[in-house]
Amino acid sequence: MSDATEPLKGPLEDRHRELGASFAEFGGWLMPVSYAGTVSEHNATRNAVGLFDVSHLGKALVRGPGAAAFVNSALTNDLGRIEPGKAQYTLCCTESGGVIDDLIAYYVNDDEIFLVPNAANTAAVVEALQASLTAAAPAGLTITNEHRNYAVLAVQGPRSTDVLAELGLPTDMDYMAYADASFSGVPVRVCRTGYTGEHGYELLPRWDTAGVVFDALVTAVSNAGGEPAGLGARDTLRTEMGYPLHGHELSLDISPLQARCGWAIGWKKDTFFGRDALLAEKAAGPRRLLRGLRMVGRGVLRPGLTVLAGDKPVGLTTSGTFSPTLQAGIALALIDTDAGVEDGRQVTVDVRGRAAECEVVRPPFVELKTR
Repeated sequence: MSDATEPLKGPLEDRHRELGASFAEFGGWLMPVSYAGTVSEHNATRNAVGLFDVSHLGKALVRGPGAAAFVNSALTNDLGRIEPGKAQYTLCCTESGGVIDDLIAYYVNDDEIFLVPNAANTAAVVEALQASLTAAAPAGLTITNEHRNYAVLAVQGPRSTDVLAELGLPTDMDYMAYADASFSGVPVRVCRTGYTGEHGYELLPRWDTAGVVFDALVTAVSNAGGEPAGLGARDTLRTEMGYPLHGHELSLDISPLQARCGWAIGWKKDTFFGRDALLAEKAAGPRRLLRGLRMVGRGVLRPGLTVLAGDKPVGLTTSGTFSPTLQAGIALALIDTDAGVEDGRQVTVDVRGRAAECEVVRPPFVELKTR
């Protein structure tokens, strides 16, 4: 492999190797997939606490006069619904209504919005925002890619508060709020966010000081009966919650409405990327909708499998896995809305020529505990 195609590496690779992690490439980054095993890490997160290094996530900063108003004119959700010290799930769309990325916007103040997109889409989000700047934009407004300036460490699970309290970090905040703090002299942004459905936090220290925070978290997580967790558990956890993953449930060809993310659109706003196309789709009704599938029998579902109602193809799975919590195969699937497939109905999935019986369900597959 040449240097040009080498995956990017996070700030904690050596520490992950010391912890016995296996690695794989994801979104152009070398990521820890598992340490003790995906099922063990999944269950630790659901029952105690898991520690995830997700420093591959993108970071971008919109700063200058009118930064909040500018972001609000571009991204789908309405920043007017929140205030400084809060965060918001939102989407960056194309004019045709496709999704460039889904991301979290942190409202620092009216002149500073911090964005956390997906790893592979950071440059595309920054480019889309920069392209929308016009001569009417306030002087001094800048959009910068901060990808390698900050690490992201996720502490997720029912004992996540205990872990942060051991480090003296703030924990008493509402869901989707954040606070700026420090640990051992290292600045760290503590956010009540996450991607597992559990009560949890995401910590953003500077890239070059992330090791200090990570080492302390490893000890505190162990003390709380938890363990480090990798990309494998992150995927099984988010699939159990029905959370979309860009490139699977959201894409340039899959709109927010099809993925049931219409709640993250400020429909009353005068402008945002893709507004006209999404309003038209809302009025007509999306041609397909994201639904959950739970296997009736044994087996595992994967992405890209055909869903059938009777002998008629009606959709495709977008994500699929074995749920450690339910001890059953589960999947997310885009199902044609004109097929008449409702929650509770039985469908089949073609798994390499075998008809797998599944029940259509409305995610989440397990109880949501973020709040």
